[in-house]
Amino acid sequence: MQNLAGKVAFVTGAASGIGLGIAEALAQAGVKVMMADIEADALETQVARIAATNADVAGVRADVSLKAELQAAADATIARFGKVHILVNNAGVGGGGDYGSWSDASWDWVIGVNLMSVIWGIELFGPLMESHGEGGHIVSTASMAGLVASVNPAYNVTKYGVVALSEGLRPTLAPRGIGVSVLCPGFVRTRIMESARALPERLAGAVPMPDPSTPLPEFFEMAARAIAAGVDPLYVGELVVEAIEGDWPYIFTDADFEYAFDNRVAAIKQGFDRIRDRTPRR
Repeated sequence: MQNLAGKVAFVTGAASGIGLGIAEALAQAGVKVMMADIEADALETQVARIAATNADVAGVRADVSLKAELQAAADATIARFGKVHILVNNAGVGGGGDYGSWSDASWDWVIGVNLMSVIWGIELFGPLMESHGEGGHIVSTASMAGLVASVNPAYNVTKYGVVALSEGLRPTLAPRGIGVSVLCPGFVRTRIMESARALPERLAGAVPMPDPSTPLPEFFEMAARAIAAGVDPLYVGELVVEAIEGDWPYIFTDADFEYAFDNRVAAIKQGFDRIRDRTPRR
């Protein structure tokens, strides 16, 4: 999509972190933005801040792990702006627990926010984009953990799912004038390590949370330091704007994890090499 000024975008997880950076960069490009988030107070603050720059933005509180609330947010977007051209499925949470510590509720939470909200977002907003015939673009936030399984199982599963969904839909939606990009950020200055703040009330007490008095495992301490020193979310937003204009299939924030991806590809290739000259048993 070229000439983004005047287009309409819907962005989830827009009150902080990457979602806020994307919403702000889109607004700076002249896009009208509906910002959605589960944290009502933070959302109100950020909408007011961006609106003060004369940007045309609005906010809608939504728990995107509930399809009905995402539908209500879509309805609010159409009521406010009349149409939508850009969908940014960005809302995400960490957590889920590692092997031996996960629970049904933690899987439901992480899958609901990180994967099902993306599926529902495309299901709900795709037809809205098609209806006006002006073209559109979908950006869904995965992670480098969607290309290299480097975090916990639940998080990895959801992010791999977002990558697969985006890759599969890109050729399907292209003839309909809708581009599809998947954002795979590395370390970005966000509050992903504080995902418990966004735990819905219906899951309170059902999702195991780390004891704040217990020291973090070494991996999480390293991750916290890397996130604190990570990429500026607004820079990520600017990359997303460029990606929409250029119809990029993949959006990366840096090349720090390229070696890990190369190692994964090499291991997969080795699997094919082992079997190439064997005759399959029929």
